[in-house]
Amino acid sequence: MQGNPGHVLSVAEIDRDIAERAREIEIIAATLVELDKHPGLVLLRRFPPTGVTEQRWAPARAALELMWEDFGRLTAVLDQARTARARRRLDALDREELTRLLRGQPVELARTMIPMSQRSLGGPREQVELIGIAEMLDRMRAAFPVVVQVLEAVDAVNGRVMTEVAPLRAELDRIGTSLPQLRALATEIDELSVQVATDPLALGPEVVERKLTELSRRMREAATVLADLRAMAADWDTAVERVRTLIDVLRKTYARADHARAEVETIILAAPLPRQPDESAVYSAELTALEANPPAPAALWELRRRIAATLDAAARNEQLAQGLLDRRLELKGRFSSYRAKAARLGVSEEQDVLASSRIAAGLLARRPCDLAAVTRAITDYRQLIAQKSGRRS
Repeated sequence: MQGNPGHVLSVAEIDRDIAERAREIEIIAATLVELDKHPGLVLLRRFPPTGVTEQRWAPARAALELMWEDFGRLTAVLDQARTARARRRLDALDREELTRLLRGQPVELARTMIPMSQRSLGGPREQVELIGIAEMLDRMRAAFPVVVQVLEAVDAVNGRVMTEVAPLRAELDRIGTSLPQLRALATEIDELSVQVATDPLALGPEVVERKLTELSRRMREAATVLADLRAMAADWDTAVERVRTLIDVLRKTYARADHARAEVETIILAAPLPRQPDESAVYSAELTALEANPPAPAALWELRRRIAATLDAAARNEQLAQGLLDRRLELKGRFSSYRAKAARLGVSEEQDVLASSRIAAGLLARRPCDLAAVTRAITDYRQLIAQKSGRRS
C-alpha cells in the first residue's frame, strides 16, 4: 500500500486508507489480546524460564515486545490521521500531511550521532531512523509466528505433562506418602512439575513420554503396595502365616539348591557355582519379633519383600545347578537313542562307529563329566552313523 512518495493522496484515497488501516489495526488488536492470554505466555510470565526455554524465549520475547511497541505507534499514527481528517475541508497542505502519515515514514525510531570522520562539511550531524505504517505492519507480521511457535511448544509440553501428572499428584495427596516409595514418587513428580514449568523446552517428546510412563508404572506399583498393607492390617494373623510359609519355601529352596550344587561338584566339570548363606532362620526370628508386637503392616511388607528377593536368588542358584544335571541326563538319553539307531541301521559294530561310541560312553561315565566334550563326542557319533547308513543305502 506504500505509494509513490511524490503522489499526494486525494480525499477519497485518504478516507479509504484510514478505513483499511483501522480494520487492520482492529484485527491486530484482537489477535494481540488473544495472544496475551495464551497458556504458554501465562506460564512463562508466572515461572521465569531457564535453560533451553530461556534461550528460545529471549528472541521471541523481544519480538513480542516490538509487536506491542509497533502496535502503539500504529494506533498513534492512525489517531493523528483521523484528527487531521476531521477537519471539514482539506487543503493541499492537509492532504500532504495525511499522505505523509498514511504512506510515508512519520515515526522516528532512533537518532544516532554520525562520527565526525563520516560527515561532510555541510551534512547532518545525526542519522534519523524513520518508519511508516506499512513497514510496521510487515515487522509485526514477521514477528508473530516467531512468538507463537515458542508459546505453542511451551504449552504443548506443559499440557502433556500436567495432564498425566496432576491425577498422580492428586492420588498421592489422597493416599498419603507413608511409604518410602511413595515419598520418592512424590518428590520426582514435584521435580518434573518444576522442570516443565521453568524449562519445558528442554524436555523432548521421547523424554517426556519415558518419564510419564515410568511415573505411571511406579504409581501402579505403589497402589498395589498400599492394597497389600490394608489387607495385612485387616487380617494380621493370616498375613503373618503367609510370610511364615514363604520362609519355609525359602528354607526348602536352600536345601534343594545345596543338594544340586553338591551333586554337580561331584559328577560334572563346571566353574564354581554360587553359594548363598541360609538366611531363613534370621527371617524367622524377625517375623517372631514382629508377631509379638502390635500389627505393623509396613514392617511386615518390607520383610516379605526381602524374603521374596532372597528366594528369587536361591531359586536361580537351584536352577543353575539343576540345569547342569538335567543337561547331563539329556545327553545320556540322546546317546542311548543314537546307539539304538546305529543298531537298527546295522552300523553299530563297524570299527569306527564302535570306537566313537566308546569315546562318548567313556566321557559320560567320567567323574567329573565334561559336558562340552560329551556334547562334541555325541555329535561326532551321530554324524558318523549318518555317514555309514548313507553309504550302505
